Amino acid sequence: MKLYSDEALAEILDQDIFHQISEAADRLGVECYVVGGYVRDIFLERPSNDIDVVVVGSGIAVAKELKRMLGKRAHLSVFKNFGTAQVKVVAPSGDGKEATLEVEFVGARRESYSHDSRKPVVEDGTLEDDQNRRDFTINAMAICLNHDRFGELVDPFNGLADLEDGIIATPLEPGVTFSDDPLRMMRCIRFATQLNFTIEDETFVALERMADRIKIVSGERIEVELNKIIMSDHPSKGFVDLQRCGLLNIILPELAALDIVEQRNGRAHKNNFYHTLEVLENVGNRMGPDSQLWLRWAALLHDIGKTKTKRWDPAVGWTFHNHNYVGAKMVPEIFRRLKLPMGAEMKYVQKLVDLHMRPQVIADSEVTDSAVRRLLNDAGDDIDDLMTLCEADITSKNEVRKKIFLENFRMVREKLADLKEKDYKRLLQPVIDGNEIMTLFHLKPSREVGLLKQYLKDAVLDNRVENEREALMQLLMEKARAMGLCNFAN
Repeated sequence: MKLYSDEALAEILDQDIFHQISEAADRLGVECYVVGGYVRDIFLERPSNDIDVVVVGSGIAVAKELKRMLGKRAHLSVFKNFGTAQVKVVAPSGDGKEATLEVEFVGARRESYSHDSRKPVVEDGTLEDDQNRRDFTINAMAICLNHDRFGELVDPFNGLADLEDGIIATPLEPGVTFSDDPLRMMRCIRFATQLNFTIEDETFVALERMADRIKIVSGERIEVELNKIIMSDHPSKGFVDLQRCGLLNIILPELAALDIVEQRNGRAHKNNFYHTLEVLENVGNRMGPDSQLWLRWAALLHDIGKTKTKRWDPAVGWTFHNHNYVGAKMVPEIFRRLKLPMGAEMKYVQKLVDLHMRPQVIADSEVTDSAVRRLLNDAGDDIDDLMTLCEADITSKNEVRKKIFLENFRMVREKLADLKEKDYKRLLQPVIDGNEIMTLFHLKPSREVGLLKQYLKDAVLDNRVENEREALMQLLMEKARAMGLCNFAN
């Protein structure tokens, strides 16, 4: 991997903010370094506005001095309980505009952990102590900001070489790094996924050996890392690594369980785990980097019901009948366990999992107006996302069958577009509603009211009648007579 040159690095460090931090630290007589992800991203040509600074001494004192120097141009926040401070500075961004830089200050420290907790005992330490506690070599580099050593790279674990080679490795023995903070196992795979790096062999062995330690990490922290993996350019890489090391079976066993192929009488079903990852990749490729998180979650979970519904039928082979329905029922528990939002986001994913077979059923036969109207009625405003998911779900290696499906999906989209242009919400909801039915037949909310409403809705969706009052009233009266409801107004 080609990294920034020394000249490019010097140009970045020539920003006013770094010289100002240097002056503040020198005034107080303390060592000061820019560290961690900011340094890594300099070399990866991924500049950031979030700068982390370690001070061998009081980080809060340097932050206060910087604020004093900059006056009203800066805003200071102090977090005494954590021994940290943040200075926000408005500075030129180089393109004629202004950007807000956020500089986090902390004192160098060393940490020790108990076996059953992620919360460390923190003590003041040296720069070496601070670098030892970092998660990965590529995040353990530091650049000195003091005047007499300005721009000097301190890289005790060869993080720069690992950046060049595309390797994720830990500064210390990986078992120690992961045992101290098991969330680092998730971060290890997340960084490898985002950067398209390889996890170093010894580090990966430690992931396998220590996977069970992830159980002490909260669902909220795991969720953050999972979401970053899902939103990366190639999320399948991360999920393959999670599966290989055993973490996936702990945090998302429903997905891990799909990684199996059974064979009977020479007939095997596809590996639904790798199929799922292909669908996830397809969604990202179709929608680009801005594709929304919850559509990707729907892709990840769309086939989780297949493990529970898999059956062998000698006449047709392996079947997964109703796996969409069963999978949709599984979604709330997964969201609850991973501390994902249980409101509109969960319901959206559940809906797409439940409906993801419908467009395929339509596309596998004659594309009728009735089927498309029903699909649009059930999917509502999420119809475009559903169609994207279903098109991504076509992973068949049979090019002829794949072409037929895509052509039929094109026809479905055309019919959907026509309905939406005509205001489908008005077209598909009968003009006679439940309240009017109750008034006409002197009914209270009941099974009979539901049956009459559904009868009218089916008639509209099947396009048997226009969604107009006179035609629907005639149907309603006929159905009411058949049900023995004779006390209606003439």
